[in-house]
Amino acid sequence: MANAKEIKRRMRSARNNQQITKAMKMVSASKLRRAQGSVVSARPYKNKLKEVLSRLVASMGSAATDPLLEVREVKKVGFVIFASNKGLCGGYNAGIMKEAHHRIQEAEAKGLEVGIVAIGRKTKEYFTKRGYTLDHEFLNVNDLPNAIDADAITKVVKSAYINGDYDEVYIVYAEFVSAMTQVPKTVKVLPIETPESESGEGLDYIFEPSPHEVLSQILPLYLANQVFSALTEAKAGQHGATMTAMTAATDNATELLRKLDLSYNRARQAAITNEITEIVGGVNALNN
Repeated sequence: MANAKEIKRRMRSARNNQQITKAMKMVSASKLRRAQGSVVSARPYKNKLKEVLSRLVASMGSAATDPLLEVREVKKVGFVIFASNKGLCGGYNAGIMKEAHHRIQEAEAKGLEVGIVAIGRKTKEYFTKRGYTLDHEFLNVNDLPNAIDADAITKVVKSAYINGDYDEVYIVYAEFVSAMTQVPKTVKVLPIETPESESGEGLDYIFEPSPHEVLSQILPLYLANQVFSALTEAKAGQHGATMTAMTAATDNATELLRKLDLSYNRARQAAITNEITEIVGGVNALNN
């Protein structure tokens, strides 16, 4: 059994760790509330934009043409992978990396070239260690999602597709379900696959200035919204995973302190008993 001094040192260390994890949990909870608000507010806009695009394409039929709709022979596939800049978020990054690596290996098995756009330091670390070259990297994305970061990512992806660097583009991220659940997901964003109209049949729409001009404005907006939605979902999932991990770490530290306290009391009682035994033994020796 460790002595009382050693147990005291371990208790101080555990108590310090408990304070740190508790503080990190509170910070993550605060960021999660804000990121979750962005997710909730972005989803209705995303759905409405999808509805408008479906009605527009339905009205144009085969006349709907744009560089972002162009389907060509696939030679190189781009993967935009959203992960965190830091660890301490449980299996959040591991799940995303597993999904992304699986999709990349599937593309390579088909004989296709692969390009990677890394969002977050963990994406860069994972794929550079495995010998992949990154085409672009965004390592300073804000912990709270904003349109500036999303626009920068969208600009790179759009330019790479229009210039022919990529023939298809997929985004890989963790869809936010709850603070404890994030589901890794792969979504094809380019070429844009226009959603089928569900409510436009039988309706006559008038587009101003013209359907082609409206389409040329909506398609880049739709792409930017896809990227922004992935970013908000990813950040909300990250903060949720961090909060869950720090909650578990705080609970573990509390349990460890309880056990160490019991061990300390036993060690102290053993020391007192030993001292009493020595005193009694000494007195007996003097009397003899």
